[in-house]
This record gives sequence, C-alpha cells and structure tokens, in this order.
Amino acid sequence: MLQLNTIKAHPGATHRKKRLGRGAGSGHGMTSGKGDKGQLARSGGSVRPGFEGGQMPLYRRIPKRGFKNPSRRTNCVLNLSDLNKLALKEVSLETLVANKAIKGRFDRLTILATGTIEKVVQVKAHRISAAAQEKIKATGGSCELLPIPGAQPRNTKAKK
Repeated sequence: MLQLNTIKAHPGATHRKKRLGRGAGSGHGMTSGKGDKGQLARSGGSVRPGFEGGQMPLYRRIPKRGFKNPSRRTNCVLNLSDLNKLALKEVSLETLVANKAIKGRFDRLTILATGTIEKVVQVKAHRISAAAQEKIKATGGSCELLPIPGAQPRNTKAKK
C-alpha cells in the first residue's frame, strides 16, 4: 500500500544537478560550459528579450495602425433562438452573467429577432429590435428597455 513516507520518484525520473566550475574532472570546469569568449561568456552577459544585436527589432519595424479605445463599450447580442435555449424566466445582463450563459465583459445587452421563441420570458435589455418585441409579447412575455450606461451626450443648447 502506498504511504506518504514511502513515496519516491520512479528510477530515471530525477537527474542530478549540473555542478558548474568544479574542476576539469567534472567536465564542466574552467569556463563552466559557456565557451571561451564573447558576450554570453561574461557575467551578466545576456540581452533583453526582443534584442536583435543592434538591428532594428521586429516590434519597432512593423507599422502601428489604428487606435485602441480604452473606454469602448461592448454589446452582448442575443437572438430569440438563443433565449429558447436558456432556462431563464428573466433575461438581463446580470442574470446571464450569474448563470454563466455568456462569457466575457459586456456593457450592454441587445436582443434581435432571429429565430422563434416558444416560452414566456421577461426581457430587460438596452436595445430590443421591434420584431423581437412583437414576438416576445405574442408569447405573453414582457420587454423593458434599460437606459444605456456610460456618458450620454449633453444638451448643448443653453436653457433660458
């Protein structure tokens, strides 16, 4: 029977540590396996990742294009056929995340009308297409439009 005090590695599974600079008889003496001269033979003689010996490195040679918007908004788009597959009576961004029905980080929920819906569902979304609203209400469900989160455009006209 296997016991904690008898556990050991299989034969050949472990190797002895290579002891560098311990004399000529060890096979790794004098230069410690680093060769005779050059940058890599020196102490601290290594180059940073991406360094190409003074040549313009790849990450600087290739063109940089576009713009990564740090405050972008992401939409989770669901069709009515997707709502059929879920075992939820209320569909909102919070309930979808809580039941692990969607992966990733989303700011808004959009419902589209592709497919059919056979069950009664309460939908709370930021956008719902007109056709999807009709189909949901035809089955006896309800739709609630949520305000879109984030900064809203200000009214530039001054009130008098």
